[in-house]
Amino acid sequence: MAECKNKHILSSINNPADLRGVSQDKLVDVCADLRQYIIDVLSENPGHLGASLGTVELTVALHYVFNTPYDRIVWDVGHQAYGHKILTGRRDEFHTLRRFKGIGGFPNPKESEYDAFIAGHASTSISAAMGMSVASALKNEQDRHVIAVIGDGAMTGGLAFEGLNNASANPNNLLIILNDNDMAIDHSVGGLSQYLVDITTSQTYNKMRYDVYRGLRKMKLINDDRRENILRFNNSLKALLTQQHNLFEGFSIRYFGPVDGHDVNYLIKILNDIKDMQGPKLLHIKTKKGKGFKPAEESATEWHAPGRFNKETGQRIVVHSLEEPQLYQDVFGHTLVELAEKDDRIVGVTPAMPTGCSMTYMMKAFPDRAFDVGIAEGHAVTFSAGLAKEGMIPFCNVYSSFMQRAYDMLIHDVAIQKLHMVICLDRAGLVGEDGATHHGVFDMAYLRPVPNLVISSPLNELDLRNLMFTGYKTANGPFVIRYPRGKGEKKDWRNEMTILPVGKGRKLREGKDIAVLSLGSIGNEVIKAIQMVESKGISVAHYDMIYLKPIDEELLHEVGQRFTRIITVENGVIKGGLGSAVLEFMADKGYTPLVKRVGVPDEFIEHGSIPELYKLCNMDAESIAGLISSF
Repeated sequence: MAECKNKHILSSINNPADLRGVSQDKLVDVCADLRQYIIDVLSENPGHLGASLGTVELTVALHYVFNTPYDRIVWDVGHQAYGHKILTGRRDEFHTLRRFKGIGGFPNPKESEYDAFIAGHASTSISAAMGMSVASALKNEQDRHVIAVIGDGAMTGGLAFEGLNNASANPNNLLIILNDNDMAIDHSVGGLSQYLVDITTSQTYNKMRYDVYRGLRKMKLINDDRRENILRFNNSLKALLTQQHNLFEGFSIRYFGPVDGHDVNYLIKILNDIKDMQGPKLLHIKTKKGKGFKPAEESATEWHAPGRFNKETGQRIVVHSLEEPQLYQDVFGHTLVELAEKDDRIVGVTPAMPTGCSMTYMMKAFPDRAFDVGIAEGHAVTFSAGLAKEGMIPFCNVYSSFMQRAYDMLIHDVAIQKLHMVICLDRAGLVGEDGATHHGVFDMAYLRPVPNLVISSPLNELDLRNLMFTGYKTANGPFVIRYPRGKGEKKDWRNEMTILPVGKGRKLREGKDIAVLSLGSIGNEVIKAIQMVESKGISVAHYDMIYLKPIDEELLHEVGQRFTRIITVENGVIKGGLGSAVLEFMADKGYTPLVKRVGVPDEFIEHGSIPELYKLCNMDAESIAGLISSF
């Protein structure tokens, strides 16, 4: 466990009340100590480094000015909030970050009363915080402040604009802090990103206007009852002087900034000045992702979540090598380039995850045919649908847990029109240390009822390539491929791609006592489990289904006729997935086998390593072997 460098400062701060007891002239030291503590711990215990280094001064200022936890701070996105965790009673537990049974990587009210709202996915803070602010008004809690901290690219998400649009429609005193660091995981894209750059050019005017406002308010020449008229006057004046209109003030939200987000004392001053202003307001701060650690400042994408590293030299400790199986995401990225080289109709689309899903390979090879659309999953799907409607073949890559945000678009814009596009669900199944907000365990259950979809999952990297080829070559509608996070099974994965007949599974092993039906890479745990029970004389047949929809009915008839005991294994929720499909088939066709289902139970699964979570859910080889033996 890392130790606090300045023990007389950070070690004496066990909660925000302690922080508020520190003399303001010592806060720069608190920030330095907090930043170093994050670096010390994360160098040995991997997590999201860059974003939290950039919010150190903001975090200290917020807890110094506001009466937390009574005042609510809603973080968006959650990996900005490591400093917040340390200052709110979790300093001594911080070394357990993202470990099994340790503290989570994102704010969660179950973990701390200081975590006002869960924050795994992006763009939720304004809507949630506005609800809290309206609730405070309804309960006549006039002294409660609610602050939404939106940043790391989250302002590009559509939900953020829905919240902005509604912010002035109901009585609330919401304070929105826009942490503008020009970054999500990768660099922010789109018109809003450029707008935030342009708005910085009016910084002199914004400071002048703020100083004038502050002076008039002190002289009691203006008050909040006249805020709307003053706001409209200011908007007109600013448009006249700067020849630009402020987007946020167009929503009738009072705008302040941009200001230096690394000047803790100035942040405290401006927060104290505006915190009691009536009505919604937005403070725009400029920060540097990775602030205070030179390698992270210079390469923010690489240091978003760098793994273990040497904090003295800045060298990342990379354990993966070309002699090991490659990451599924890299296999996807290289395979997409191979396919795109042969057909100029192929395009790639991803919502703000080009590095995470390895769309970067396509962007380098074919920059005009690869698109990062920002944190906008719904737009990514409908944008891809538009491409498909005009004859392109989009490979739309979205993390499984994020595809939940585009469910309506998938049904309305893609499936109904039966458009030819390949939807790649990266990070499907249990994903590990990011926990419940990121596990991609629901996709099979929510996609299976949708007509016109093909749903597939590869056993290994060879099958991933084959399925990508199949979806490109043979599909006459949307073709879904779900695959897990992490390394595959094969060192030599560059096979000659072939078509895997849609709706056909395969028998991997003959057996006569028990049939095990698996879907996807979790089948490799089944292979290990069967090897474990061989010595016990149990004859186990293993079927790799490959396709959840259409499911291989010929194979299921064989299983129903030959076996009275069946086990299904899937890396997803057991309610609605493969096991449910098998049970439905057996009931509909009059077969009466005893069926045991292995998968994610009906609960949200905590964070931890993949092996730990497999064991927790009885999905590991040893647990499956035990089930086979006792069945």
